[in-house]
Amino acid sequence: MIDLPIILVFLNIQLTSACGRAEYRTGVECCPMCSPGNRVHKHCTEFTSTSCVPCTDSTFLDEPNGLTACILCTNCDPGFGLTVKQSCRPSSDTVCGTLEGFYCHDPTKDGCRAAQRHSSCKPGQYISHTGTTSTDTVCSDCTGDTYSNGSFTSCQSYTQCDTLKLQQIKSGTHWSDSECGPQTSLPIAIISAVVVVLAVIAGVIGVSIFIRKGRKKLSETQRPTDVHKGLQTPIEESDTEGATLFVGTRTDSCP
Repeated sequence: MIDLPIILVFLNIQLTSACGRAEYRTGVECCPMCSPGNRVHKHCTEFTSTSCVPCTDSTFLDEPNGLTACILCTNCDPGFGLTVKQSCRPSSDTVCGTLEGFYCHDPTKDGCRAAQRHSSCKPGQYISHTGTTSTDTVCSDCTGDTYSNGSFTSCQSYTQCDTLKLQQIKSGTHWSDSECGPQTSLPIAIISAVVVVLAVIAGVIGVSIFIRKGRKKLSETQRPTDVHKGLQTPIEESDTEGATLFVGTRTDSCP
């Protein structure tokens, strides 16, 4: 049989450990909680109730509590792609949203904890699904005679130069449009071929002139002297008055 004093101690423990839903325990007392937006300034006593004060200086408490300090408000860091959607209040935390061009990849009940920039489509791709605050951009490849620089929401057909009475000067690709220019009397291919042929002819003529000049110079450097074996030249003889008389011929011979 259990002694009465032991039973009384057990009942006292049970009564003092159980506090109501709107109460908190401090020592042996069950004190009334402070309302959202307020914190405990002084705990209750046997004779006084809990003393509460509002949260200040960018702090909050969003539930009934028995805390002596409020919680620091969340900072919406632009470095994480966040911006303030709803400012912090004593009874509620800051609600963060996403910056323009970002989507949330760590959502909360009312906002976002971290965001990421929307993907950019590459040239040759189009935006098949535009990014939102909660989803990323979806890109798809262009096919057929179409192109996109990566910023289009659909691939564009190549410009048909002939319908504009223009001549195509560059074919289109999946990342760029075809290029058109004014019509010419001859196709560009023929004009290019004529230019090449003229350049070749000019080159051949230039080489021929160079070779001829070279041969002429070589022949001039190898021309024989005017002194030949057996060449006869007139012999001059002066008279008394200084006049020159031809009196005969001289035959030069090698010694």
